[in-house]
This record gives sequence, C-alpha cells and structure tokens, in this order.
Amino acid sequence: MNIVIASDSYKGSLSSMEAGEACKEGILRVMPEASVTVKPMADGGEGTVTALVDALGGSWHSKAVHDPFGNMTEATYAVSSDGGTAVMEMAEASGIHYSDCVPQSVLRASTYGTGELILDALDQGVREFIVGIGGSATNDAGTGMLRALGVSFLDTQGKELPEGGAALTKLAAIELEGMDVRLKECRFRIACDVENPLTGPNGASAVYGPQKGAGEEEVALLDRALKQFAEVAEDTLKMDLDRPAGAGAAGGLGAAFLGFLPSDLEKGAVIVSDVTNLAESLKEADLVITGEGGINHQTVYGKTPIHVAKLAKELRNDVPVIALCGCIEPGYETVFDGGIDAVFSTVDRPGRLQDLQKTAAENVARTAENVARLMKFC
Repeated sequence: MNIVIASDSYKGSLSSMEAGEACKEGILRVMPEASVTVKPMADGGEGTVTALVDALGGSWHSKAVHDPFGNMTEATYAVSSDGGTAVMEMAEASGIHYSDCVPQSVLRASTYGTGELILDALDQGVREFIVGIGGSATNDAGTGMLRALGVSFLDTQGKELPEGGAALTKLAAIELEGMDVRLKECRFRIACDVENPLTGPNGASAVYGPQKGAGEEEVALLDRALKQFAEVAEDTLKMDLDRPAGAGAAGGLGAAFLGFLPSDLEKGAVIVSDVTNLAESLKEADLVITGEGGINHQTVYGKTPIHVAKLAKELRNDVPVIALCGCIEPGYETVFDGGIDAVFSTVDRPGRLQDLQKTAAENVARTAENVARLMKFC
C-alpha cells in the first residue's frame, strides 16, 4: 500500500515534518510493508518556512534588521541547499508581535526590515524568493520595504517622507532610479491567502487596521493614505494597484510586490505543495493522511488539509483522505464537502495544553496506528 502523509504543523507542538514522521511511525507499527511518503506542508502561515526548509534541505540565516518602529532586532530566514531560493516571513522583521497595537503604532509602523532581509538574501546570491506576508504590524503599502530596496517616496517639496502609512497622505512622487538593479533578475512567489483590495470598505485599513490598533479616525486616515499611494503609483507605473485581489494583504504589502517587484501572489498551500512536488506522490497514493492542530469551520478556506484533499481527489477520485488533528472544533463537518472522508482527534483525554504538547508526537503515532488497523480491514 502506498500512503502519503501531508500534514500541516501542530502549532506550538510539532512541525509539519515532525507530525508526518510521527504519523509514519504509527502506520508502520501495523503495516511494516507499506510504502509511506512524508511531505511537509503549510498554508503560508506559521510553520511555512520550516516546512519549506525541510523540503528544500536549506539552512537558516540571521540578520540584524529594523523592526516596524526602527529598533534593531534579529530576524531569520532560510536559503535552499543550492543557494538559489530564499524563504522568509515578513513577520520576522515586521510582525504584529513587535507592536503594542495602539493608534500611534499602526500609523507609523514600517516594513523597512522586510526589505533589509531581501537585501541580505540578494547579497547571498539568491534570486528566487518565497515570502509569507501574514501577521504584519504595518499599514504602509510596503513603502518601507521598497525604501530599503532603493525606492524614494517624496512630498511636494521633493523631500523623503517619514516611515509609516500615515505619511503617505503627503506622497507626491515615487522615484525608482535608486532601486537595486539585482531585483530585475529575481522572482518572488508571495504566499497570500487573502483577496482584499488595497483601499475601501474591504481594503487593508478597514479590515485589518483595527486589529493593529487603528480606531475609526485612524482607519479613515490610513485608507486615504493608501489611496494616495495607489494614485501616485498608477501615475508612475501605469498600473492599478488599488483593486487587484490581495493588494491589501499585510497592510498593502501585496500591492508593493505586485507593482514594484517581479511577483506573483499565490495561495500558500499551492506554493508549498509545488515545492514539495506533492502531486507526483499523490498520483500513486492508496491512502492520504493530512491534518493540522485544529480542524473547524475555517479549515475549508484554503487551509492545508482541504488543499491536500482536493488535490488528491483531482488526481484519484476514489482515494480515501483522512485528517488527524489535535482538536475537532465546531463546524468541522464542512471539510467533508472539501474532499476529506474522516476526521480523527489525536487527543485521548482532557489535559493542560502544555502537557498535551509534550505528548503530541506519541498521540499522533497512536492515532495513525489505529487508522492503519482499521484500513487493514478495508
């Protein structure tokens, strides 16, 4: 029997690869003759870089960069074993964990540090990038990142604007002459699981600004600022950055990638499954096991288990797909319409989170063993 395991990480407990290996161990207790393939998976959120490093055999790099408020911090990213591809999360340099989420913070937060990470990777010889853009503290339309890469954002007097989204209300011109020429040789695959435009009621400021500290006045100000950015950018690039799906991701960082860098916005799970060559393994699968820490009503919206299930069913309509998870939550039944055939919790008794985290690998292995015992009768 050919079994493919393609699980997301269990947040705070197991990486994707660790969850997959634990599952494999449980299966082989019952089916030692089975061919079991583990493919690390993620959907662009936490654990994506680790999953891709496991898949690419990469190494970790650390760089001192500016956080969203100009303080120095150590941020990490990974480079593939062949040195050609960098995998990074913007949150490492510009994430919401750096913020106290008050109005003044969201107005001045900058993505400058994300640009510094990209520059460091360029210096390493990297020309292919995979960037996750979830979890930002920022609402600056990616201007901080672009400024680190050599772009200038000027007011009516030709002076450089301060960092942060609020300053963009005074944006009059964008100068590209200083932009790092190496960027023309690059390709950016951006893991982006939201489809918000840059501005308006569904835009970056209105939808995500409040969780970063913006009140009603700040949301209105930032929305005007991003609209101003979009208008000046359109004059400069002859390209609409306001309305494309995903432009509003990470406080408008999606728009910056779309307009100024050779980029594609893609679903995170699509990128990871492409890098891991998951489809090729699924073609021969007799059983597919996926999963993540919790399965609920949100799982159907682009999360790893649904992506794996849909891809498996597209390749082999009759292949059973089973999901393992730490917690089965309300609304989980919706996954049955997404290609998952059964869901099993790996937790065998009530317990404190920290205790369950310590036994997570054995819980996954035990549950997989029982799934394998059941499959022997099918």
